[in-house]
Amino acid sequence: MMQFYTGNTFYDTLLLLGFVFAFLILVASFFGTAQYGGKFGGEKRKGIKLGSKSGWILMEIPGLIVFPLVFFAGSNAMNPVPLLLLGIWLFHYTNRALVNPMLMRVQPGSESSFDISVVLAGWLALALHGYFNAAYISEYGDFYTVEWLTDPRFIIGLVVYAAGFTLNVHSDSILRNLRSPSPSPDEPRYKIPYGGGFRFVSCPQYLGEITAFVGFAIMTWNLGAAFVVAITVANLVPRAITTHKWFQTKFDDYPADRKAVIPYIL
Repeated sequence: MMQFYTGNTFYDTLLLLGFVFAFLILVASFFGTAQYGGKFGGEKRKGIKLGSKSGWILMEIPGLIVFPLVFFAGSNAMNPVPLLLLGIWLFHYTNRALVNPMLMRVQPGSESSFDISVVLAGWLALALHGYFNAAYISEYGDFYTVEWLTDPRFIIGLVVYAAGFTLNVHSDSILRNLRSPSPSPDEPRYKIPYGGGFRFVSCPQYLGEITAFVGFAIMTWNLGAAFVVAITVANLVPRAITTHKWFQTKFDDYPADRKAVIPYIL
């Protein structure tokens, strides 16, 4: 089983509160969708709004900052396996925080739709993500020796992570290519995506992100990573359901056999 207590009162208490926070996000998601993206960004609502690229980068950048800051304060930071896990984390968040938003194709004339409140909530979530995982991997976890690389949990987790990351990146590519490299203002803003994971669900990019974090949790075998899974599910599953319903309403010819986020189930 995963270690439930590290012996550090601050860490263990904050982790418990983190799971409560994830539950509250799940509950809140059923009363409203986070205001980012053209479909749900609340372009006509009052408040501070950011563009898609700037908003996404600003929200995700703590994922690249908090983890290494906490990680290198740990007593096991320079050991090979913790360094490998650090590399996987930075690889993941470099894609999320920099590569993916820079590749976005934003239609000229579209209004800023990324609410600043979403950025602030993202900072809190990502600060917790980074702290829980970096502190455990570099300080509290005592089993990250070279032998861990041959443990079935590490191997299975790495395979699951790679599958989820690949699905996420491929799905984002399909969505991005629905628009021309330099979209014109007259170009349709939304189209039905086809191919890849879209054959089965409306939001395979969300399924890929959840799967990748499940893989990381298995790979690292710690509750801090399980917290990341919990808060990602709490955020993305209700959003996927809302997106699925939006597509069904928007397009009369939307594929009837698609589910929202889990093939054949949900």
